[in-house]
Amino acid sequence: MSYKVEPLPDSYAGLGEGPHWDVATQSLYYVDLEAGKLLRYDFKENKVYKTQIEGQKLAAFVLPIEGKPHEFAVGCARSVVVVKWDGVSPVAKVVRTLFEVQQEFQLNRWNDAKTDPRGRFFGGTMRYVGDEFQFRHGELYKWEAGGDVSIVKGDVGISNGLAWDEKNQKFYYIDTTDYEVKSYDYDFETGVASNPKVIFNLRKTSPKDHLLPDGLTIDTKGNLYVATFNGATIFKVNPSNGEVLLEIKFPTKQITSAAFGGPNLDILYVTTAAKFDQPEPAGTTYKVTGLNATGYPGTYLKA
Repeated sequence: MSYKVEPLPDSYAGLGEGPHWDVATQSLYYVDLEAGKLLRYDFKENKVYKTQIEGQKLAAFVLPIEGKPHEFAVGCARSVVVVKWDGVSPVAKVVRTLFEVQQEFQLNRWNDAKTDPRGRFFGGTMRYVGDEFQFRHGELYKWEAGGDVSIVKGDVGISNGLAWDEKNQKFYYIDTTDYEVKSYDYDFETGVASNPKVIFNLRKTSPKDHLLPDGLTIDTKGNLYVATFNGATIFKVNPSNGEVLLEIKFPTKQITSAAFGGPNLDILYVTTAAKFDQPEPAGTTYKVTGLNATGYPGTYLKA
């Protein structure tokens, strides 16, 4: 298969994360996590807009809110706040807080989050200061509008990639510090995940060689796309047997996440990071074409 990897113009984010394709605006939203910034790639204009969230140093994810075109749920520190942004202005404001978690863990922050196909929030935390492999103080949460936050899973190091497969009634989840992808049976009516099972393992012969799985997305045939933070690669994986169907290679090491988008949902958008003095083009956001696969658009959060 001949796929093509191309950078998006002026798309740099020091810690790019959380790509979310919005059909209504034909835009890819993502974050520069440690800068407290939101970014929007406009497909038609082929241009990236960036905004600083006023008073915030962290922005872990960005989830458009159903029925409110300029409002987004954003993970700032340990709070999920609603940010108002017109998609163009250089400054955006927090207008309210939806909920907060882990007040007793001041050294934690939100990491990856998504909405399930029914509009529920799923997201998790991680240790922000210190060794997240040693201090497994993260948790994975679920939240529905009008309800309370509930814990889906404890004992989490770095809560990361999430994806759902309605056809096969599955939920997929990554805790980076476990070096693996787990599948769960998932009840789409109740939002309950059960029966965890390891379906893809990135452990190598010694800890220093372990690949770190990061973000995750899924195509319409049920194949997973697993980003590797230190591997310069996204693995296309068949979750039924763990077979690697394709290795998508990038010119930088820290691949953080991926989401399908574009008018036909057949472009894979990929965020990267420039942590620990990575050289250029680290931090660039890419588009991958020619994969002969389509995915799902991001789901709006019901809030």
